[in-house]
Amino acid sequence: MPHIHEKIDFTAEVFVVYGNKVLLRKHDKYKIWLSVGGHIELNEDPNQAAIREVKEEVGLNITLSGKIPKFREEGDDYKELIPPISMNRHRINPTHEHITLVFFAKSDTDRIKTSKEEVSEECKWFNKAEIDSGSYEIKESIKYYAKMALER
Repeated sequence: MPHIHEKIDFTAEVFVVYGNKVLLRKHDKYKIWLSVGGHIELNEDPNQAAIREVKEEVGLNITLSGKIPKFREEGDDYKELIPPISMNRHRINPTHEHITLVFFAKSDTDRIKTSKEEVSEECKWFNKAEIDSGSYEIKESIKYYAKMALER
């Protein structure tokens, strides 16, 4: 999806776990291993974006990890959301930044179904040893969250 705003976009990043492995995808443009995710669209909340992005990019149905606080009865005008594990702000290019909400999720299958619209060079389920092996170009922040997701 193209950028929604000129200077800063909000994105959702999801570390999906199945068994003792976490899913990463090799980004087609940047050629590095990242989690699944993308832009939060104007008509959705961060939880909806996280679930949609995983479904669009790898065809998995997921359950977001985390607790939803219950303060009162929910209705059409109020909904508690699963909070992100973390948030960060990073530069995409000299004129554009992303504020990313990081989520953990579980899948009940490891069968990935990529769509023709969502291009990734490769998707792989990584165990902790593979993440730490140095055989793959994985940024330290991605390693950190991937291993944290596996520990939950």
